[in-house]
Amino acid sequence: MTRRMMLLVAGVAAALAASAHAEVRAADIIVYANQGALSGIRDLAAAYEQATGDKVVIVTAQGAALMAKINANEPADVVTGFLPEGLDDLVKRGKAVDGSVVEFARAGNGVAVRAGARKPDISTAEAFKRAMLDAKSIGHSGNGTGLYNTALFQRLGIYEEIKDKIKISEGRPVASYVASGEVEIGIQQTNVIQPFPGTDYLGPLPPELMEYGRFGAAVMTVSKNREGAQSLIKFMTDPANHALIRKSGMEPPAK
Repeated sequence: MTRRMMLLVAGVAAALAASAHAEVRAADIIVYANQGALSGIRDLAAAYEQATGDKVVIVTAQGAALMAKINANEPADVVTGFLPEGLDDLVKRGKAVDGSVVEFARAGNGVAVRAGARKPDISTAEAFKRAMLDAKSIGHSGNGTGLYNTALFQRLGIYEEIKDKIKISEGRPVASYVASGEVEIGIQQTNVIQPFPGTDYLGPLPPELMEYGRFGAAVMTVSKNREGAQSLIKFMTDPANHALIRKSGMEPPAK
């Protein structure tokens, strides 16, 4: 083999090696995210990509659709969801890696009205109670943090008075019902209900009424990129990145 040919072969080999290394480092990290966790995941994923050069692919689905993907063992590396029930169940069923579950964020409920509509006071428990009694219709979801509302209304002693004007959202955000005028006032997880076109966000529930949903992440057992999955989860839980969680309308985990 001539010296020129040897140099050519060596160059090709080096290029192939570099290419293979780049493929490994740039391997996609596939993340399952439902509506409740999506905004936080988007901001964290974008920052992670910028910091590492690795690509994060977010797959969004709700309820039964998301569970169908998980049950079918479709390709994924990280799954996010409610704690403890959602992710603990996946660990028990062998869909998420035992010991990999960590909390990365929490969120409570907020309130919105149609853009330009009267903005009732919700700053205190009594003011919020009055706003619910005065509203012609109230919308909230039937899962996630939406489940807190019935107990809240009962605790305030108003459930029987308002139950007939409550509309449970189906398949779309509560804020979309508010924007269209289907309900006068909407309650949903803070990072989901705002910002939303056609609505005005009044703010979160008053502190004395707030109950938080906890969100976690775990490595999927079908993951083909566990190193990347673990790296992303570590980034998601790093206190240095808490500002990204707040940016999305969620909060870091309670200390």
